[in-house]
Amino acid sequence: VQLVESGGGLVQPGESLRLSCAASGSVYSVYRMGWYRQSPGNQRELVATITSGGDTDYGDSVKGRFTIVRDTAWRSMYLQMTNLNPDDTAVYFCTAHSALDHQQYWGQGTQVTVSS
Repeated sequence: VQLVESGGGLVQPGESLRLSCAASGSVYSVYRMGWYRQSPGNQRELVATITSGGDTDYGDSVKGRFTIVRDTAWRSMYLQMTNLNPDDTAVYFCTAHSALDHQQYWGQGTQVTVSS
């Protein structure tokens, strides 16, 4: 499974941004996708995940502000981010779990910077 993120950039506090993840390869084997983020000096943390059944999970710091959605074919996934604040500044990674080889795949990441 190959993953490519896009949509990152520089925004001001309070603004919104939508990240996209394009998946290719053995997407038929994917059963869960998600977003993680990592800022300098910090561990990679969960942002949001979504399962094949549509169940979603969010990190505490983004609940109520971020929304994860995907298409039914697992070829596209999005993270709608609203009311962004400087603590949201990080590299955001797309990830996919495959039942074919029990691997977790990662994209290359996209930078999100929230600053006035």
